[in-house]
Amino acid sequence: MNFFTELFANQIFMSAFIGWFVAQVLKTLIHLWFHKEFVAERLIGSGGMPSSHSSTVCAMATSTAILYGAGSFEFAVTVFFAIIVMHDAMGVRQETGKQAKILNEFLAMFSTTENNFTEEKLKEFVGHTPLQVLMGGLLGILIGLLYCL
Repeated sequence: MNFFTELFANQIFMSAFIGWFVAQVLKTLIHLWFHKEFVAERLIGSGGMPSSHSSTVCAMATSTAILYGAGSFEFAVTVFFAIIVMHDAMGVRQETGKQAKILNEFLAMFSTTENNFTEEKLKEFVGHTPLQVLMGGLLGILIGLLYCL
């Protein structure tokens, strides 16, 4: 069997990929609904509702539980991996986004015609709120259940 055939037959991989993909599409549609503009970067970018990081790792953990059982080594690893990723999305990455927003405001305030900062704006959509992480996690669990049961 070749690599891609095996990869696409891997239920855990496919569950995680679908979790990521569905979250990214939903994130783009939600952004379109609220801001009335299509932003293609939302299809691959981080930040926003729902958290694709949370959806990915929760789909992976759920499918691992279904396929290997809750008492398995594989499930233990994926659960703790999911906890770390979701905690990071709400913690460090959320604070990075807040700092980027403030720095972008400073750059705009201090930018004048004779002192024009040429740096591009810092990315502000980086982290997630607890609600975004929760919704991504629930989406991932649902996808894991639907894909593997």
